[in-house]
Amino acid sequence: MGLKGCEVLLDNPWNTYYAGQTINGQVKITFDSPKKVRGIIIRFLGEANTEWTEERNVTTSEGKTENEITNLKGHEEYFKIQYYLLGGKNSSETELPPGTHTYPFTCALPPNLPSSFEGEFGHVRYTIKVTLDRPWKFDQDMKMAFTVIAPEDLNLNPRVKEPFRLELEKSFCCFCCRSGPLAVITSVPYTGYVSGQILPITCEVDNTSNVNLTAVKFELRKLVTFHTNQPRSEKRESKVVIAQLSVGPVNGGESRTFSQQLEIPALPPTNLLNCGIIALDYDVHVECEVSGAHRNLSGKIPITLGTIPLAGIKPPTMQQTDVPSEDPSLLPTQPVSPVSPVVGGAGDPGVGGALGWNVADSAAGGAGSLYPNIPPPQFVETQYRAPTIARGDDSEHTQMIGDGAFAPRYPTFQFNNATAPSMNS
Repeated sequence: MGLKGCEVLLDNPWNTYYAGQTINGQVKITFDSPKKVRGIIIRFLGEANTEWTEERNVTTSEGKTENEITNLKGHEEYFKIQYYLLGGKNSSETELPPGTHTYPFTCALPPNLPSSFEGEFGHVRYTIKVTLDRPWKFDQDMKMAFTVIAPEDLNLNPRVKEPFRLELEKSFCCFCCRSGPLAVITSVPYTGYVSGQILPITCEVDNTSNVNLTAVKFELRKLVTFHTNQPRSEKRESKVVIAQLSVGPVNGGESRTFSQQLEIPALPPTNLLNCGIIALDYDVHVECEVSGAHRNLSGKIPITLGTIPLAGIKPPTMQQTDVPSEDPSLLPTQPVSPVSPVVGGAGDPGVGGALGWNVADSAAGGAGSLYPNIPPPQFVETQYRAPTIARGDDSEHTQMIGDGAFAPRYPTFQFNNATAPSMNS
């Protein structure tokens, strides 16, 4: 048999790095019998791919209309680093004895990488592939994925610090009589958040109409647009509801005010900075459902997700009695891991093995001194995963390390009264 197993051990327990950090690790290859190789290659690859099919009607030369299925693809490569851990391209054949062989490696990540992302019609993905270069035989490949995070400091975006107020109003005509208006005002204190944070919502309903408001529904949505360049096209992913709740009813002639909260699970930051073929946005969709044969009122509040929270705002704590139960399928299933001690600080932003990075590491340049009261994030798997990381350039001789599935991990914060950023930060 020869090859018994291959492990790629990174110096971060979550296999998660910020753009600009350095990855260090070891490849451990185990043989149960002697193995002849010319060398062992390691390859680090960062890329984005989009792909889907479209059906179009085309007219043939005979004038007939036929359906044509077109396969559309988009691709961007961000970096590719490859070198030999053992041997070389022109090296002579080496016989490796049975047992485990360990080879250390290192890779400096470019500073302008987009965050890892897995979606319905595309992904931004970072992989490590180990290849046994065998003369006169098929090469054997072992492949795994890891997470890269592009730091997104909300404090550098003044727009997300401002409150947002969505005003919806409608008057109804019933039996030729025009009623007073139904006015619904939904507001949030700011529009910039991070994973793990609470999004507080205040909804004021003044129903002077004679139509009942049966419910006001709030949905935190993920909005993704994919682009291709072979040929140029775009496709929007179905609006993905991440979390939802509803309040009401408010009958005609009544006024009520509701205070609700949505908890933001582990999600990639807005916009996928430096990715040109996938655009990512979030919003809170507000739907006011009314009784009878009347059209509902609806609107949306734009939400920006970052990786470094606003420092001058004390985050609210979740009030469980205030929040209706949510659909468990909409919540992340991966439990939050405990934070390990920090290894490497603000003065050493290139260290890839920081356990439980603080903000100084994430900003890679001393942000810890700017926001000393922000707690370190934890790294939580998102619920949006790839069933396999196999791609078209992988052969039948490529083995996926683990089960081949992959879910990126994103920095997720857990605020409490002791660690909430103070107003003097």
